[in-house]
Amino acid sequence: MRQFDLTPYRRSAIGFDRLFDMLEASSRQTATENYPPFNLERVADNHYRITIAVAGFSRDEIEITAQQNLLLVKGKKDEQATNASAFLHLGIANRSFERRFELADFVRVDDARLNDGLLTVDLVREVPEAMKPKTIAIKSGAPLTAIEGGTAEAA
Repeated sequence: MRQFDLTPYRRSAIGFDRLFDMLEASSRQTATENYPPFNLERVADNHYRITIAVAGFSRDEIEITAQQNLLLVKGKKDEQATNASAFLHLGIANRSFERRFELADFVRVDDARLNDGLLTVDLVREVPEAMKPKTIAIKSGAPLTAIEGGTAEAA
């Protein structure tokens, strides 16, 4: 992947530091960081789903941590159980992993389930009422004048 110089944008865009840091970090990641494979899908307008292929992992070996704007999924395989058997061919990847997902503001984890080797994490974006657009009612009549003593007087 090509490296982009975001310096000109950093000088003129205020408040976008986190976005630029995220873009630079993702461009530094190597192509070998593709285990375990996953799908991202939009289920509805404000509902998303991450499906991660974790064949061979149990619920006890997977840890999901949700922080502000970050979802971290870790899988820790017990090395002793793997070494106890004498495999002739080891084709199912059972190595430990750590997957990071950057979350937008107001996105929270709604549910997580492990079924048939697939870990499904449902996400919901809930914008607070104060942040949602409001329709302003248009009134008729004379405009208000300066406020005196806590009440407005009509002109």
